[in-house]
Amino acid sequence: MKKAIGLLGGTFDPVHIGHLRPAIQLLEQLELAEVRLLPNYIPPHRASPDSAPAHRLAMVRLAAAQTPGLTVDARELKRDRPSYTVETLIELRRELPDTPLCFLMGMDSLCSLDRWHRWQELLEYAHLVVSHRPGWQPQFNPTISALYQARGTRDSEQLQRRLAGCIYLFDNPELDISSTQIRHHIQQGNNPQYLLPEPVADYIREKGLYQSPVL
Repeated sequence: MKKAIGLLGGTFDPVHIGHLRPAIQLLEQLELAEVRLLPNYIPPHRASPDSAPAHRLAMVRLAAAQTPGLTVDARELKRDRPSYTVETLIELRRELPDTPLCFLMGMDSLCSLDRWHRWQELLEYAHLVVSHRPGWQPQFNPTISALYQARGTRDSEQLQRRLAGCIYLFDNPELDISSTQIRHHIQQGNNPQYLLPEPVADYIREKGLYQSPVL
């Protein structure tokens, strides 16, 4: 089999250090071939993005260009419907039949996984790699608890030896930064420096993004 790749989805509205720093840590510590950033077109579980797909894609490409090992996969932006993870994983598995896929998510996403579209199928196509605060013990509902008991592993080598099927909890403290916070900073005329890559901040200024009030 080929070396595993990571997949990180999100609206990236805008992409920021809180997205990128955990992705870099996962890339390095799990020895992934790459981490692909997958901007959503319409996220099923949250409000529609403030900025247009073309702007969000441009910002993600600027961020990835700064970091070896990060790449961009724009397939979800080419759809005219909500971005369902299972559909993306099915496509990628067809394209990469001998490459382990590691779908990266936060602990909040794992805790609500049973509300995702066709969630029971996700582990047929990928591993789930879940970032969480070191030492924090999550409170799973019975459905997710049973899933983790059946599929959980603390052996990261399983992510390279198997194409899919494992849930791996990764000690990777999430930075307290959000796209919503950054949009409010910009709308209020504050400086978002160090919250997102400088080329992304320059792009936002050049295009005048996030200037209208954020409700």
